[in-house]
Amino acid sequence: MTLAPSTASISSLHEHGVQRVRMWRRGVDTRRFNPARRDHEWRERVGGGRKLVGYVGRLAPEKQVQDLVVLDSLPDTRLVIVGSGPEKEKLRMLLPNAYFVGFLDGDELATAMASLDVFVHPGEHETFCQTIQEAMASAVPVVAVGRGGPVDLVDSSRNGWLYKPGDTEMLRARVLDLVGDNAKRAAFSRTAYDTVQTRTWTAVCDQLMDHYAQARTVASRARRLSTTAP
Repeated sequence: MTLAPSTASISSLHEHGVQRVRMWRRGVDTRRFNPARRDHEWRERVGGGRKLVGYVGRLAPEKQVQDLVVLDSLPDTRLVIVGSGPEKEKLRMLLPNAYFVGFLDGDELATAMASLDVFVHPGEHETFCQTIQEAMASAVPVVAVGRGGPVDLVDSSRNGWLYKPGDTEMLRARVLDLVGDNAKRAAFSRTAYDTVQTRTWTAVCDQLMDHYAQARTVASRARRLSTTAP
């Protein structure tokens, strides 16, 4: 049995001839990532009263962070970039109005995540996208590209929005829809939080044990068949 974290990964493995592929999602630390981490002083220091639209992740070409240029000058918002990587200096030039936090982990990362109003992820090559779950656990709605791992995580029009790959104007419109409507954003936030409450690491590791049990049953059956074959 081969375990994959998303339907996109499963489809890719099937295309390469891999058989007996099953879904096993990743868990999220709901104790660390939760809305209680929201820090109003941090928000004021970073945004000065503006809505915060944030990306968290590696600053590398495959993450397509440059697509966020359409969000760099949105009215009454500030783009926040959390992370580091080889594209950092290039992105600083492309996004002159953005606030670059740098690399964070642990409680500092959880505070930054929970202090956002909208989380954005433009990368089309994610096999899962763990930061989306961490945003949702922090009660932050998500706008993500409709390809790869995010397709399984974002229930469009309920806990966030998906946009067409390559359509950065649609990305911009989806973000504007949420930052400009407090009631809708609050509803999406509540649904985002509820979405991941059953995806703790304890829960997904219980699922992993079920997969092991199934694999052992199949293997035992195959052994019995091989020993009884003429």
